[in-house]
This record gives sequence, C-alpha cells and structure tokens, in this order.
Amino acid sequence: MQALLNFINTLGRVTLNFLRATGEGAEFTAQVVVACLRRPFYHKEFIRQMIEIGFYSLPVVALTTFFSGMVIALQTYTGFSQISAESAVALVVLVAVTRELAPVMAALMVAGRIGAAMAAEIGTMRVTEQIDALSTLNTNPYQYLIAPRVLAGVVMMPVLVLIGDILGICGGYLVGVYKLDFNATTYLINTWNYLKPMDIISGLTKAAVFGFIIALLGCYNGFHSKGGAQGVGQATTNAVVSASILVLIFNYLLTEAFFNV
Repeated sequence: MQALLNFINTLGRVTLNFLRATGEGAEFTAQVVVACLRRPFYHKEFIRQMIEIGFYSLPVVALTTFFSGMVIALQTYTGFSQISAESAVALVVLVAVTRELAPVMAALMVAGRIGAAMAAEIGTMRVTEQIDALSTLNTNPYQYLIAPRVLAGVVMMPVLVLIGDILGICGGYLVGVYKLDFNATTYLINTWNYLKPMDIISGLTKAAVFGFIIALLGCYNGFHSKGGAQGVGQATTNAVVSASILVLIFNYLLTEAFFNV
C-alpha cells in the first residue's frame, strides 16, 4: 500500500512540475513575442546578435553540411548501385540536403554553440543581478536582452541553411564527379531539373522556426537560472538539450505539414 502511495505521490509531483514548466514557458514565449513587436527596438544589440549567430556560426555549419552532402552521395551510390539506379544519386542528395540535413544539422550545431552561449550570458546576468538592475533603470529586459536574440535567430538561421544547402550539394557533386566518376555536366543538369522551389522553401521555413526555438530556449533557461555558477552551468546544459529535442520534434511536424502523403 505504501509503495502505491509513493508511486502516486511521485507521479503527481512530476505532473505538477511538468505543468508548471509548460505554463512558465508559454508565459515567457508570449512576453517575448510582445517584446518583439513593441518599441523601443535596440538595433545595435540586434546587429551584434546577427553577427554572433550568423557570421561566427558559419564555419561549423559550412563544414557540417559540406561533409554531410559528401556522405549522402557516397552512401546513396553504395545502395543504388545494387539496383542500377545510380542516376538518382543527384536527386537524393538534393532532397536530403535541402529538406532535412541542412536545416537539422545547422540547427543542432547552432543550438550547441549559440543556445549555450545565450544561456550562459543571460544566466550570468541573472545571478549577478544585472537583469534586476535593468528593471530598476526602467529598461525592459525582454526588449533589451531577449527580443534582439530571438529576432536575430529567426533572420540568420535561414541564411545559414541556404549556404548549407549550396555547400551540401557541392559536396555531393564533388564525390559524384571525382570519386564515383559521374559526368559533371549530367550531374549538374540532373540536379537543376530535380530542384523544386518547395524543397528550398520548406528547408528555410524549418530554419526560421528552429532559430526561434534555439534563441527562445537559450534565453529562457538563462533568464530563469539560479544558484550561482552551478545554476548557470545547469541552465546551459538544459538549453542545449531542450533545444535539440524540440528541433527534432518540430522537424517531423513541419515535414508532415509540408509533405503530407
């Protein structure tokens, strides 16, 4: 009997904690959206975050998508050569990179780099009472700290993914032409003929949503951190893990919405 009561008590505590976290997250999201739409808008902070998210994340995103395109071409050829369908390699590389690999890989890389940095920066400001000081100076912390980061994430993630699309396809091209001995002209023509606007649009839409999720969760975990340096470290970990999980969940939901078959 006591074991049953302990189980019910644990289940209730977990449920209440989940509902409380969900409510806090929804309230935080609503406040961030309102802050993004209200004045004043801090242009310098927005530009700084665009550079931080876009320019400084470009090397890792470029390398990730480039080599992912190369691997997809190699693995696709290995499988398709068994059924004499080597000509479909260009199509698979194109679809895989534009629809899935570039948005998801870029989002996971940015979550590990930018999401953690945002959580650490804002978390440090929280535990050192700098956010309280902003409120004392009549500066809305949502508008000054969070809105520029969220907007920059929404703007710059599609740019990173578009570059990743190009590099991923280039990686597949290099493997196809110089490793698998495909005709270069034929490969490029097939890639161009297979290209559909919806493939690019779906990937860029995913990127904008992922950018919002990464920046939002990085700011949320940093904003609600407590307990000194240990709390900041925990907030950083939670930001990366939660953003990565939500990116994968929303990737499926958006894929279902765009390509419902």
